[in-house]
Order: sequence, then structure tokens, then C-alpha cells
Amino acid sequence: ALGAKNNITYVGFYLHPPSTASIFIVSYLLIFLVCMVGNGVVCFIVLRSKNMRTVTNLFILNLAVSDLLVGIFCMPTTLLDNIITGWPFGSLVCKMSGMVQGISVSASVFTLVAIAVDRFRCIVYPFKQKLTISTATLIIVIIWVLAISIMCPSGVMLQVTKEQTIRVLLGYDNKTSPFYWCRENWPNQEMRKIYTTVLFANIYLAPLSLIVIMYARIGITLFKTTVPTGGKPGHDNRHTVSKKKQRVIKMLLIVALLFILSWLPLWTLMMLSDYASLTEQQYRIINIYIYPFAHWLAFFNSSVNPIIYGFFNENFRRGFQSVFKFICVCCVPLQFYLRHDTPRGFTAI
Repeated sequence: ALGAKNNITYVGFYLHPPSTASIFIVSYLLIFLVCMVGNGVVCFIVLRSKNMRTVTNLFILNLAVSDLLVGIFCMPTTLLDNIITGWPFGSLVCKMSGMVQGISVSASVFTLVAIAVDRFRCIVYPFKQKLTISTATLIIVIIWVLAISIMCPSGVMLQVTKEQTIRVLLGYDNKTSPFYWCRENWPNQEMRKIYTTVLFANIYLAPLSLIVIMYARIGITLFKTTVPTGGKPGHDNRHTVSKKKQRVIKMLLIVALLFILSWLPLWTLMMLSDYASLTEQQYRIINIYIYPFAHWLAFFNSSVNPIIYGFFNENFRRGFQSVFKFICVCCVPLQFYLRHDTPRGFTAI
């Protein structure tokens, strides 16, 4: 706050000095680009190749779609909200941004649970009937229905509200503008607490506890399974298959662990905001400095998954290589044109 007059507090338009704002912009822009390119390529690889349409890859495709939604609808609005004072967009964007973030996070968590269940059935109970593509598609539909349902109360309560006691200084001719919030307007604090706790339990604590338990069982089963390393050709083949399975499990376990760690700071802040009796100064520091980092870390998770697939999965790695080769081939004629056909003294745009 820059000053107070007639019970009205005047605040600056920018929350941070230019150097801090630049760090925010560059770091958010970086994860936005990685998220768009990486998850876009994952969707392209799975949809393009028929042999890539396995049950696990279908769930990975669903994860990539929810990550793309986070990139498109949440990253730009959250960045702007974290560098300027108040909410600059209207009520529709407020509802959309909050809802899409909540829905896509819920869909990601439920998809990670579905992947863990699928791997658990395959490894721990190998003789049980495996999931079919049609069953996996039905599970994905159920995942999105559940995700939308659990976030409906948030969508209803999310509103843009005008703060009567705060004005924003625009920095020229002493002009000011009203201060707007984008937040959930619950009838009372208790209802807000209950909803935050329900969300924390249903889209963080319970699903990720299940995931940890199932991967622990998978790890124990794989450890107990003795696989011959030599001898007959059939044994060699079984060893190769087992190594591939272990690599897939390792990949999916890292995806799940990264999700847990990336979202933990944001959930901790949300629970703190609702349950701890914070002073105005503490609340201000959390809102201006800690929330932007926690949001960045949560969004980073949406960008890092395709890199993990590329590192651990040979099919995805080949797919990434072929897509980037295609891009490079397409760029060659353009470079040739810029080199040979641009008149002297002019810059090609």
C-alpha cells in the first residue's frame, strides 16, 4: 500500500519492481512454451500412430490434454494476476481460469490413479483380464465427469468483487481505478474451509496415497520376481520384456512423485490461508511472493511430463525426434529464401 486517505488505501499498479516482474515473465513464458510444445507433440504422437494407442498411452494422452488446458487457460492469467494489482479480466475469465485449473488438476490426479491401477493389475495380478481401449475410454469420460462435478461449487462461488476501500494508482495524472478481486465468495468462512478440505482430501491426499501404495506393491512384486539373465532365447526375451516393464513403471512413478511434490506447496498455502490466523503483513507476503512461486511450481509439472516420457519411453523418444526432424526440414526452404531472396538493405520479417 502506498498511502491512505479518507479511509481509502491507495496501492501501486505493479506489485513488483521491473527486475522481479521480468523474472516472473521469463520463468512463466519458459514453462508455457515447453508445456505447449511438449504436450502438443505427445498428443500428436499418440493420435498419429495406431501402434501407440495402448491403454497406458491413452491415459498419458489424457494427462497431456489436461496439461495443455492448464497452459492455455491458467498460465497467462495467473502470470498477469501475479505481477499487477487486482484482477484485470472480467467475471467470465475469473470463473473460466479457476474452473479449468481445478478441473484439469482433478483430471490429472484421477488419470494418475487410473494409470497406477492399470499397472498394478498388470504386474501384481498378471492373469486378470487386462483393460481394453473401450474400457479405458469410458474411464477417461468418468474422470472428466468427476473432475467437473467436484469443481462445480468453486465455479458457482468464483466472482469478481470490487473492494470499496482500495483504489489503484495508475501512475499518470494521479488517475486511479477501482480494485477488483477474483475469488470465491462463500457465505461464511466455515463453508470455505470445508470445501478446501474436501478438495484437499479428494484431489490430493487420498488419490496420491493410493498411488504410493500401489507403486509400492508393484515395486515389491518386481523385486521378488527373479528373471533369468541368460540361457535359452526365450529367457532372454522374457528378461527384455521385464526390463521394458520396469522402465515404464519407473517413468510413471517419477510422473506421480513429481506431481505430489509440485502441488504440495500450493496446497499447503491454500490450507494455511483458510486455517491459519495470518496477520495482514503475512497474508500480503504470501500473496505477492510465495503464491506466484507455488503456482509456477504447479504449472512446471504440466511442462515436465513430456520430457519424462521422452527420456524413459523409446516410442515417445522416436516420436519426438521425428517431429523435430520434420520441423527442421520445413525450416530449410524458409532459411534458403531469407538468405537468397531478401533484397539488400531490407530485413525479412
